[in-house]
Amino acid sequence: MAVLDVAGLTKAYGDLRALDGVSFRLEAGELFGFVGSNGAGKTTTMRIILGVLTADAGTVTWDGAPIDFAGRRRIGYMPEERGLYPKMRVGEQLEYLARLHGLDASAAVTASKRWAETLGIDARYADEVQQLSLGNQQRVQLAAALVHSPDLLVLDEPFSGLDPVAVDVMSGVLQERAAAGVPVIFSSHQLDLVERLCDRVGIIRDGKMVAQGTIADLRHTDTPQWMIDGPTGDGWLSSLPGVRLISQQGARTVVEYSNTDGNSGSSTSGEAAIGQTILRAALAAGPVTEFAPLRPSLTEIYRHEVSTTEESAAHQGNGDAR
Repeated sequence: MAVLDVAGLTKAYGDLRALDGVSFRLEAGELFGFVGSNGAGKTTTMRIILGVLTADAGTVTWDGAPIDFAGRRRIGYMPEERGLYPKMRVGEQLEYLARLHGLDASAAVTASKRWAETLGIDARYADEVQQLSLGNQQRVQLAAALVHSPDLLVLDEPFSGLDPVAVDVMSGVLQERAAAGVPVIFSSHQLDLVERLCDRVGIIRDGKMVAQGTIADLRHTDTPQWMIDGPTGDGWLSSLPGVRLISQQGARTVVEYSNTDGNSGSSTSGEAAIGQTILRAALAAGPVTEFAPLRPSLTEIYRHEVSTTEESAAHQGNGDAR
């Protein structure tokens, strides 16, 4: 499978800069979560990848070359808005879309029935799309994106409006496609789901990528914290330079390490070593029933990145005003 490279995308509508130098790379077999508020630039980026929109600057390449018409036929795209013919029957619609992507009649029927069954809509195969619930219409849209066995999946809010069972089904399909080597990029406001599914995440705000990386990279902090269920009091912390008490409720203690000398705490292995030192000190002071690192969730990271960007923009604007 090839690699998708998005480099320096810029798009403006008059005075509104919808995208401002957006760049990321999508590897084969990777699930990439694209998160941001409404209007942040997610859909615009996806439409440029598909060739629906043209960027003012920047490039999109697939396997090192621009995506041409033949390449776009190998992409499975699921728009946020309903892109289905409401009065067309589910099976006829899937078969028709499969034929548009180059499958012959027999292969189109086989693929359509396979994905209808996989996504749990085979019982509605002969029904008009408009007769389906919104959740089932969403399943049909995913089937339409998958029916031609694409080499790349670009999905805009695929989990919107789905019940928990449907979310599990769709999650399983995306993981199975990624395991088969297909790169998958999808946007979602369900950050807990993105955190659970994705190999890497990109956070976009006001057309700019403000953070991206693996979940572990994004959760890394220069002031790691640990939770200990064990000895009460904080006397046992006195022998641990750089470690301070954050809170203590009964036997539950939260401590934080502040790396003042710029050494080991700056890496994952350094954090692990510090954690083991803290655990040994706690065990020396009494029994420990639970010990775990505390890391920010993707939701907390998102809020931090967005608020930091907002504050920076506000300060910059104040400076300009002066």
